Amino acid sequence: MEYHVLIPTDFSDNAWNAAVYAMKLLNTEDCTFYFLNAVNAKISAMSNMSKKFNEVLSENALKELRDLKEMAEAAHTNAKHQFEIVFSTEGINDAINASIKKYNINLVVMGTKGATGAKEIFFGSNTVSMIFRMSLCPMMVIPENYHFHIPKQIAFPTNYMRPYRAEDLQPLFTMAQLFGTRIRVVHIQEKSRLSAEQRNNYTLLKELLASYDHSFHSMPNYTNKTNEIFDFIEDLEIDMLVMINYKHSILERFTREPVIKNIGYRPVVPFMVIPD
Repeated sequence: MEYHVLIPTDFSDNAWNAAVYAMKLLNTEDCTFYFLNAVNAKISAMSNMSKKFNEVLSENALKELRDLKEMAEAAHTNAKHQFEIVFSTEGINDAINASIKKYNINLVVMGTKGATGAKEIFFGSNTVSMIFRMSLCPMMVIPENYHFHIPKQIAFPTNYMRPYRAEDLQPLFTMAQLFGTRIRVVHIQEKSRLSAEQRNNYTLLKELLASYDHSFHSMPNYTNKTNEIFDFIEDLEIDMLVMINYKHSILERFTREPVIKNIGYRPVVPFMVIPD
């Protein structure tokens, strides 16, 4: 399989850190990395001055993209990896979706913070916005200053309220296969025992995971589900968190707490969100 990875960038250190993580994560795989920068200057009247301003912004962005590509090629000499640049004058969400379709992107990798000032800000709160809008492919959020190390354990929270299909979990399986990573399924207990539907879904999930190194865990019901997931990550030394973002997030819907949103704002390990 050849991976096509989209890396939106505002040329900040955090964006570069996310790119480095992606390159190291997929070090043994055939990959093309696409560095995307979107310049969307919102000017009401297209006067000669505003047109000139747009031209300058575009020229500067293209130069920085070329410099970024050269830096990636110099710093990461891997015959399996290729680098391309993508420049867009659309808003960042539209630019990402258009790029996913055009370049058959398998994964979007973003940092959690971005530069300020003249460069368009789309990390931090806007990263969370992108998580909820993403419907075309998985997205991975890399914490600020997070340095790559081989992921030995992946946490996959679930409440067993949905029957999973193999295709739903394929991005999770792909991550596990890269390094023989153990999948730790964590169930946050809402009630003392599982319902008949939950037991069936648990059995189905167990069958799907049969060929992967895995384990099942239950945690008592906390008031704050986000803190509960963070505690699980810390206690079991989790290296990556993977969640499926349903149309109405499964944990958000049943606990009335925006878990995915909260984790997106302050991830402690790389956080992959699989769209429904």
